Amino acid sequence: MTLQVEAGDGGLRLDRFLALRWPDAVTRGQIQRWIEGGHVRIGGQVSRSSLKVQPGMLVEVTPPPPLSSEAKPDPSITFPVLFEDDWLLVLNKPAGLVVHPARGHEEGTLVNGLLAHHGFEIEGEEGEAWARPGIVHRLDKGTSGVMVVARKDQAREGLKTLFECHNIERAYLAITVGTPRPGRIETLHGRHPTDRLRFTTRVRSGKRAVTDVEVLKELGACALVRCRLSTGRTHQIRVHLTEVAGTPLLGDPVYGKLPREPRLRALADDLGRQALHAAVLGFVHPITGERLRFETPLPDDMARVLAALGG
Repeated sequence: MTLQVEAGDGGLRLDRFLALRWPDAVTRGQIQRWIEGGHVRIGGQVSRSSLKVQPGMLVEVTPPPPLSSEAKPDPSITFPVLFEDDWLLVLNKPAGLVVHPARGHEEGTLVNGLLAHHGFEIEGEEGEAWARPGIVHRLDKGTSGVMVVARKDQAREGLKTLFECHNIERAYLAITVGTPRPGRIETLHGRHPTDRLRFTTRVRSGKRAVTDVEVLKELGACALVRCRLSTGRTHQIRVHLTEVAGTPLLGDPVYGKLPREPRLRALADDLGRQALHAAVLGFVHPITGERLRFETPLPDDMARVLAALGG
């Protein structure tokens, strides 16, 4: 990836510039290791962390492969399987399940469950299992719904290409506080400049993010909404519905606030997560060429909230 230094970033250390502008979740320490390993170049030359970047500079980053995984199989981690063959597996991820091991979630993740699943064999280069075996996209811990996971390298690379080219059908169901205006939301999308856990549309440079919003039913102070993704940025729906539409997801612990109305506050407390469900996933099988499409209903917790709201 090549990032251009904008006027407002002039004078920043190279490692800080990348930590602020890199579109995916990555620590500053990890970026420093990339730089020390020669994976960051400016003008074709290997750079150093302390370099002060200047407007107009082009920073070229080629991240190394993830470190080898120490994830252990855990048969207690279960999930509904919607489809599987020799190449890939499609599942319905429960809310509350972290997708891959990370700091604070070294065990009990979807990856641990996948490694215990019969016939699930994912390997990286030279036979090493990577920290995110077969994971080509993810859902937040608090988001439920359809995911596809690769079993073999060929399928993983094919799926990665589909996601990178946005040749994937993805639709989410959400319960919002307030009713958003239907239509397309198109913004830049990047990491929040001061809060590393958040993303924002209020950036000078970033990736293009496109969400199509459809209101399925107004529910008084809330609404049931369908969001179709043309791009798949981290927290994209949560950011768009909060910052652009002004209608955050009910129960969103990061981008939303507890509603003032006692009844809605109680529903948000009971839900205990953002009211977001990946309902539809459609794609062309990267190996067989078969068109696959999966649709799952609202999980029980969101269905209870919807019923309480009169939906």
